[in-house]
Amino acid sequence: MKAIRRFTVRTVLPEALRALDDLTGNLRWSWHEPTRQLFSRIDPDVWHESGNDPIALLGAVGTERLEQLARDEDFVRDANALRDDLQHYLTEPRWYQHHQGDEAPQTIAYFSPEFGITAALPQYSGGLGILAGDHLKSASDLGVPIIGVGLFYRAGYFKQSISREGWQLEAYPVLDPDGLPLRVLRRPDGTAVHITLALPEGRALVARVWVVSVGRVPLLLLDTDIPENEESLQSVTDRLYGGGGEHRLLQELLLGIGGVRAVTAYTDLMGRARPEVFHTNEGHAGFLGLERIATLIAAGLSFQEALQVVRAGTVFTTHTPVPAGIDRFDAGLVQRYFSTDLLPGVPVEDVLALGAETYAGGAPGTFNMAVMGLRLGQRANGVSKLHGEVSRGMFAGLWPGFESEDVPITSVTNGVHAPTWTDPALSALAQRSFGTSDATSVDWRSDAVSDAELWQVKRGMRQQLVADARRRLTVEWEQQNPGAGVPAWFSQILDPDVLTIGFARRVPTYKRLTLMLHDQERLRKLLTDPERPVQLVIAGKSHPADDEGKRLIQQLVQFASDPEVRQRIVFLPNYDIGMAQLLYPGTDVWLNNPLRPLEACGTSGMKAALNGSLNLSILDGWWNEFYDGENGWAIPSADAAGDAAERDALEAESLYDLIENQIAPRYYDRDADGVPTRWVQSMRHTLATLSPELSADRMVKEYVERLYVPAAVSNRAVVAADHQPARELAEWKARVIAAWPGVSVTHVESGGVDATPQVGDELHVRALVNLGALTPEDVAVEAVYGQARDGDTLTNIERKKLAVQTAEPGTATGPVRIGGGDAPVQFAGTVPLKRAGSFGYTVRVVPRHPLLATPAELGVIATAR
Repeated sequence: MKAIRRFTVRTVLPEALRALDDLTGNLRWSWHEPTRQLFSRIDPDVWHESGNDPIALLGAVGTERLEQLARDEDFVRDANALRDDLQHYLTEPRWYQHHQGDEAPQTIAYFSPEFGITAALPQYSGGLGILAGDHLKSASDLGVPIIGVGLFYRAGYFKQSISREGWQLEAYPVLDPDGLPLRVLRRPDGTAVHITLALPEGRALVARVWVVSVGRVPLLLLDTDIPENEESLQSVTDRLYGGGGEHRLLQELLLGIGGVRAVTAYTDLMGRARPEVFHTNEGHAGFLGLERIATLIAAGLSFQEALQVVRAGTVFTTHTPVPAGIDRFDAGLVQRYFSTDLLPGVPVEDVLALGAETYAGGAPGTFNMAVMGLRLGQRANGVSKLHGEVSRGMFAGLWPGFESEDVPITSVTNGVHAPTWTDPALSALAQRSFGTSDATSVDWRSDAVSDAELWQVKRGMRQQLVADARRRLTVEWEQQNPGAGVPAWFSQILDPDVLTIGFARRVPTYKRLTLMLHDQERLRKLLTDPERPVQLVIAGKSHPADDEGKRLIQQLVQFASDPEVRQRIVFLPNYDIGMAQLLYPGTDVWLNNPLRPLEACGTSGMKAALNGSLNLSILDGWWNEFYDGENGWAIPSADAAGDAAERDALEAESLYDLIENQIAPRYYDRDADGVPTRWVQSMRHTLATLSPELSADRMVKEYVERLYVPAAVSNRAVVAADHQPARELAEWKARVIAAWPGVSVTHVESGGVDATPQVGDELHVRALVNLGALTPEDVAVEAVYGQARDGDTLTNIERKKLAVQTAEPGTATGPVRIGGGDAPVQFAGTVPLKRAGSFGYTVRVVPRHPLLATPAELGVIATAR
C-alpha cells in the first residue's frame, strides 16, 4: 500500500544540542570535515546509510540517543565550538575583503540552471551544476559577496538504475523540501515572498523562493509547485532539463526574469546592496537581462539606453563547444510569450533581435539563448584556454570581419573546490606532515612525507572505492533479484592492489564511453594480465531522451558481465556526488577520451588530480593546457583520420599502447618495500603543481579580478548622473553604426626602411581613411602586423595605433584631409621591426569610445584592401 502524501517530520532537539540546528542549516557541513566528523559521532552507521545527510541522520536517530548526547559534555562542547566557528566563518573578513578595494562590487548575482553542492540536495545533472556549486563554495571561502540563483526541481534530475539487459532506467523520486536544508523567503509579517510572471492568455506563473545557505552565500531557488498555480503550471519546475520546448522556455523565463525579481526581493528584505554585476552561467538564464532592461525602461530609459547599462554589468560564461549544445527556441514561441504583460515597455521586436541568428549559417526564425547571452553581456568567457579558442571560432559570425583572436570571448579555466573533493585521508596526511589540512598549499615533493606514507594513503583510498563499489552493486542486485542470494563472486569484485582506472561523466556520444571497447580482446588481456592486471571503474548517466547514449551504456554493461572480466570492470549505477567523492580518490589513473575539441573543460580529471591520480586523456579541455609529461599521459588525437571510425581505431590503439607499455609497467615497478617509487614521484609532482592551479579558489579569484571588478567599474560609469553616460553611449553607437558604411581605408603607403630591412629598423606607415560622417575621435586606426604565412595570413599579430596628422607638426588645427572637405583623413605612425623573417602588415579602422570593453563590441571594422 502506498501513501497518498509524504512529508518529513523534523526532530526536536534537546536544548543542549541546539547548536546542531545551526550546523545542519548551513551547507558548509558538506565540505567542512570537522562538522562532518561530529555528525558521524551521533551514529556512524546511520550517518553512512543517510548518505552523509545530517537532516536525515537526525530524523533517523532515536530520542534516547539524542538525550544521551545532550548529557555528553564532550559532545555538547564540541558542537558549540563548531557552531561558534561557523559564526566566525560567516562574519570574519576574508580574501575579498582584504584584497579588493572600492572598485569591487558589493553584490554579484550568479545564475545557473543547476547547482551541485551536496548529494543531499540533488539539483544537478553533471559538470555544469557541480561547477556552479564549487563556484559558490569557493566564493564563500573567499568572502566574495555572491547571491546564487536557480530553480528548485521537485524531482531533481533522475535516479539511474540498470536493467538486466543493461538498459538505463530512470526514476524520479519526489523530493520533500521539509527534509532538505531549505527555508522559505518570507516578509517580516511571515508571509512567503511570491514571484509572478504574466503569461499568454491572461495566465500567471507564480513561484515561491527557497533560500539555501551555502556558507556565506545565499542560494535562491524558485519553485512553482504551489497551490497559487493552476495544475499545469505547478509542474514547470518538476525536473531538471525535462519536458519539451515550451516547458523548457517556461523554466528559463522563470530562472532569468523571476530570478532577478527574487534577488531584488531578497536584497531589499535583508538590507543588502542590489547586485552591480550579473553572471550568467550558460545561456539558460539569459532572460535576466531583459528583466533588468524592463526595470530601466520603467525608470525612463529607452531600450537601447537600458541595453548599455545591462551589458556593462553582465558576465556571460559559455560552457558548450558545439552549437547542438545550445538552447534554441522557435522565434514564434518567444514572440508569443513576450507579446504580453510579461515585460511591460520592452518591444517584442527588440527581444527577438537579441536572439536572432543573423549571421552566415544562422537559422532564420530561431531564437538562440547563447547568442542573446553574448549580446547582453559586455564580457564573456569560455571555461578553458582551448574552449575559449573554440568559442571564438563558433561565435565569430557575431563579429564579422574580425580575426578569431579579436572576438571578445576570453577564457577562465574551471577549477574544483578542494575541500569538497580532496579525500579526508589526504587532508589528514597534510595536517600531520605540514601542519595544515589544505592539501593544495603544501609542497608534496618535500621529504616531510615519505613515499611509503603517501602510497599507503592512496591504497586506503582504493580500499574505500572497492568497498563502495561492492556495496552499490550488491544493492542493485538485490533490487533486481528480490529474495535471491547475492552471488559469491561479488565479494571479489575489484582489488585494492590492482592498477585502477576511473571513467565517470555524462554519456553523450562525443565523450566516447565505449572507446575502450574498440578492441575487446585486447582490453580483456589488459584486464586479466597475470602480472600487471588493470581494473576499470565506470559510471555515468545518459540523458533520458538520448537512446544512443543509453546504447553505449548497454554495450559497456554487457561487456562487463562477461565472467572472464566481471571482477575487473564494473559500471556503477546512479553516478552522484556521494559516489564521486570516493571514486576520484580511489583511482590511480583518470581516463578521458572525448572527440577533440568537444570537451569544454572536463573537471572530473581535476578532482582526481587533487587526490594524486594521474590523468590519461586526449589533449582537450583543461588537460590541453596543464599536461606536462609528468602528471599523466596524453592520448594522441588522430585529427587527420579519414573518418570517425578510423579516428576511433587509431586513438583506441594509442590508449591500449599507453596502458600496456607505459602506465602498467610504471605502476608495478616496486622497490623492496612494495612501493612504486617512480609512480609516487609522478603523484607528488601532480599534487604539488596541479592542486593550486586546479582549485576553484584560483578560478573565482580570476573571475573577480578579470571580470567582476571590470564589470562593476563599467556599470558605475554608465549609470552615473542618472544614466547620462548610457544615454550618450546609445546615441553614439547608433550614429557610428549608421555612418559605418562610409568608413574605408582608401590608401596605405610605407617607407623609412632600406631595400634590405633589418631588425631594429622602423617602418613608417601612412594611411588615408575615409571617415564619412564620423570624426577621428570616433575611431582607432591601427597598423596590424606580424609574421606573414602562406596566403599572406598574419600570425603572432601586434597592433600599433596610428595618429591623426594635423596641419602643422605639434599643432591641433585639425586633421589633414587630402583634398579638403569630406576627403580622406591622414593617419601615420611607425612600426618596429623586432624579429627576423617574413613580415607583413595591414591597416584597420575600428570604433573607439572610452565605455567600450573591446574594439569589436559593435561588430564593425574596415580594413585596407
